[in-house]
Amino acid sequence: MAGHSKWNNIKRRKEAQDSKRAKIFTKLSKEIFAAVREAGDDPDQNLRLRMAITKARAANIPNENITRTIKKAKGQGAELQYEEMTYEGYGPGGAAVMVKTLTDNKNRTVADIRAAFNKNGGNLGENGCVSFLFNKEGFLAVDRENVEADEDTFMLEAVEAGANDMEYDDHGFYIYTEPDDFEAVKGAMEHTYHFSTAEVTMIPETKTHLEDEHARKMLKLIDTLEDNDDVQSVYHNFEAEEEQMERLEVSS
Repeated sequence: MAGHSKWNNIKRRKEAQDSKRAKIFTKLSKEIFAAVREAGDDPDQNLRLRMAITKARAANIPNENITRTIKKAKGQGAELQYEEMTYEGYGPGGAAVMVKTLTDNKNRTVADIRAAFNKNGGNLGENGCVSFLFNKEGFLAVDRENVEADEDTFMLEAVEAGANDMEYDDHGFYIYTEPDDFEAVKGAMEHTYHFSTAEVTMIPETKTHLEDEHARKMLKLIDTLEDNDDVQSVYHNFEAEEEQMERLEVSS
């Protein structure tokens, strides 16, 4: 058992709350744009683009929007360029935080990221200060209500498909893969199961428990970062029991 389901609970909390569809569309469109600029417009040959399109469709972005973004990205004379930057730092209570961004203005982005850390009890650090605490892994989640098989059967299917590890809780089943095996595992299982999350992400090796005061600030930091249009992903090792999350949400 990989032991990351509580990390996923916090991730799921943010996804459940995030109803700002226009902001989601913007972030995913930027990822599609950057993927095309990086390696071309053929999803069969461009893994990053294929994964971006998968995310966009999961977010119910219309196909015509996806097509329009791809055409814009490969258009001759297009001046817009996005640069991928990753920032690392510490949240309140010492939790590790990594922030992946796509930006056309690095000065604006780093100023916004630094301000988010400072205003919420954290501090932006040097590159490499927390990245060693994370592993790059494929991650696939299936809501429990969408799985008819029992735990042992599901685990066997995941292992046979090439998964490294699998775990489950009351909410769902979680599959972990090597990054290079992600597409194969996803392809082998997606005909049977609907994934609520399917991505190559950064999984923390160790977790940090925070007292309520720090936990509340940490959640605010995560929300502030994810609300920034330049931020594509926020990775962290903050872990909370569901009882604490419920308590924090009631008091917020």
